[in-house]
Amino acid sequence: MAKATKMNLFTRSAAGAAVLSVLSMGAQAADTEFDFGGYVKLDLMVSDYADGNAPASGSIGRQMYIPSITPVGGDGDDLTTDFHARQSRFFVQSETELANGKTITSHIEMDFMLTPDGDQRISNSYNPRLRQAFLRYGNWTFGQTWSNFQDLNILAESVDFIGVTDGIVFNRQAQIRYTNGGFSASIENPETTVTPAGGGRIVSSDGVMPDVTFKYTGTADNLVWQASALLRQLSYDVGTTGDDETTFGYGVSFGARYSFGMDDIRASVTTGSGIGRYLGLNLFNGAYIDANNELEAIDSTGVSFAYRHFWTEQVRTNVVYSRGWSDNDDAMLNLTGDTTEYSQRLAVNLMYSPDPSLTFGAEISQANRETEAGIDGDLNRLQFMAMYKF
Repeated sequence: MAKATKMNLFTRSAAGAAVLSVLSMGAQAADTEFDFGGYVKLDLMVSDYADGNAPASGSIGRQMYIPSITPVGGDGDDLTTDFHARQSRFFVQSETELANGKTITSHIEMDFMLTPDGDQRISNSYNPRLRQAFLRYGNWTFGQTWSNFQDLNILAESVDFIGVTDGIVFNRQAQIRYTNGGFSASIENPETTVTPAGGGRIVSSDGVMPDVTFKYTGTADNLVWQASALLRQLSYDVGTTGDDETTFGYGVSFGARYSFGMDDIRASVTTGSGIGRYLGLNLFNGAYIDANNELEAIDSTGVSFAYRHFWTEQVRTNVVYSRGWSDNDDAMLNLTGDTTEYSQRLAVNLMYSPDPSLTFGAEISQANRETEAGIDGDLNRLQFMAMYKF
């Protein structure tokens, strides 16, 4: 359920102007048109952390499935129940015809997921967070949106926030993108995650060169497919000289969605060296520090599969599977640590939509994570949802 539906055209009518003035948009040109939309969603989750303690109630793992924090190696089960409406979101879009005859569009989108403020004790108040904020002019996109390395077509219909999380590219960040037909290229914000000796994670802010992506999307009858590539420089100051150590990272991703009747199959494979934070919500780091105090890129791979079957026009089932794994250097890791070797998730859901704008869903899933030390853990979850798009 990663994308919202656009609804409700607002023009510069008296009523529209009143709403827009509240949104501080009163200075827009008279020929600007506005879209406002989003959805309200309630999630109810019963989670069984089979091999360790459940995260604290404010943890992001209690809002959605995060592969890297599935507990491993613990004793006994830990059962929790959570309700939240934090995935609810809204967006505002604009389209303006400029004096030169060209059109400029903008998009701003927010929800309430993943923010650290708020609690479940009294008011359940949470700050909004910026998901997307970008403008498009001609063939160019400027701002924060989905990474050009990502394929949105392979995202499964899921009660969970993402569903095929472990094995896919899922990333939004600031960028400059050029698009021409099915081809697009971008430069995007760099950030390196590093595994130090003994395991763990260091987040570097030493990147200078932007990440570079290329993508082509094609169609053939009932098939939509994409191929993308990522080139990046991983950088971190690992010494005492003040100089950054760097290494080269790259990745390729292939995805497709094939429709037959009302049903469809979606699948993807992503692999590379130094992909790091792009795969599985930063399930693996991009590089590690070797014995010579230099950076070495970490190889990682992910796959995803989803099959959707419509029982009727209103009722459907999705079977979802995703897996991500890495080739960490054992010599540089403390094998009693928590460094992930692989993570996977299998889920089945039932979705009912009495109206295109209203959906109820139920999903049962099992996720499994294993560390480089051979210690594993399961997360079993039953999740329900109610969502209304406006």
